[in-house]
Amino acid sequence: MYRRDLVVSAWPWRAAAYLLSGLPVGVVVLAVLVTLIALGMVSAVALVGVPLLVAATLVGLPVGAVERRRLWLVNAEPIADPHQVPERPGLRAWLRQRYREPATWRELGYTVLLAALLWPLDLLVVGCALGVPGALLTAPAAQALGGDGEVKLLKAVLLTSPAAAWAAVPIGVVLLVPAAYLVTGYGAARGVLARALLAPRDNELVRRVQDLTRSRARLVDAFDAERRRIERDLHDGAQQRLVALGITLGLARLATPAEVPALVQRAHDQANLALAELRDLIRDIHPRILADRGLPAAVAELADRSPIPVDVDVALPARAPSAVETAAYFVVCEALANAAKHSGATRIQVSGRMQADRLVVEVADDGCGGADAARGSGLTGLADRIAVVAGRLTLTSPLGGPTLLRVELPCHRTSRSESSSPRTVS
Repeated sequence: MYRRDLVVSAWPWRAAAYLLSGLPVGVVVLAVLVTLIALGMVSAVALVGVPLLVAATLVGLPVGAVERRRLWLVNAEPIADPHQVPERPGLRAWLRQRYREPATWRELGYTVLLAALLWPLDLLVVGCALGVPGALLTAPAAQALGGDGEVKLLKAVLLTSPAAAWAAVPIGVVLLVPAAYLVTGYGAARGVLARALLAPRDNELVRRVQDLTRSRARLVDAFDAERRRIERDLHDGAQQRLVALGITLGLARLATPAEVPALVQRAHDQANLALAELRDLIRDIHPRILADRGLPAAVAELADRSPIPVDVDVALPARAPSAVETAAYFVVCEALANAAKHSGATRIQVSGRMQADRLVVEVADDGCGGADAARGSGLTGLADRIAVVAGRLTLTSPLGGPTLLRVELPCHRTSRSESSSPRTVS
């Protein structure tokens, strides 16, 4: 920011906009904090004020989100959200997660600083830096508008003639240079402070990278195992059917006319079996219905093939990205397969909704429960697949049931046509 052409660049204006836009935020935060703490202290005796005091400690969360967005004015690098998505749904899990995170308390500290010190200091710096040059530059206009021909600058200098007023203009122009550096430098310092308190710590980023690295390694192993499975299925299934088909057709060439119809029928049956096995194999890789008609139709097809009755309620306003749809599809596929094998359930519910910019898919059954993601390689593989698209998988399965598998997948809606599939499959 500190360069020779700073005065004519956009940085002074951006720094001033950053500082001035923080003034209403600071005033509102100060009023909210004072109100919550005062009401909480007054009513704490009757325990009514405890929720207000709890709310006061969480004021930093929305303030931190707003301040991270405002930082683009003085910082070109975007700041990631330091908070993790709770492992379980519900307010209690969300509160537990937030109170355990150091980022929550750093945001609270920044909020207190903003309300008590930073916004008055911002106003003072901007007022002094721009007020003095502004008063000098507008001295001729102020004197012309004054009835007595006199104007007092900053309550200290009295200008009694037009010549004196116009002489103040060059001084104001000169003072714009240090004012630009002052506003820009202070705005940059404020940005550094905000980034230090509101951005994720290096150790938090390192932990995320390590988790993603382990997830990617497991996913590579899973892809390699899947490749070997496909190769084995082709060798033991469709390839053997095609070999048998070739032998049968060879026998038909050598057979008598009376034997040909039976051999042709056998070849026809073998071709149908090979085709069916190839279709099953392709469906396991990436079902065509998912690519053609989207997630609701693909989930409905899975429900049709489930041995347990499935209630499907997947309503999406638009097609999600392909990677997100694929991840959600295989989540439902694995969940239905596990429920059929282990749960003893009599009914399964599958739902899918867009919540803000996230696709949320839930699979619930009324089975015996007791599922553990740590002991199931299938669920571990799903978690790794979901981690690739920055999603989160949550499994709730107490002994005795019910079991709920919830997946949240971040996505941006596309312009593809609306699709929905509310239905019941028995």
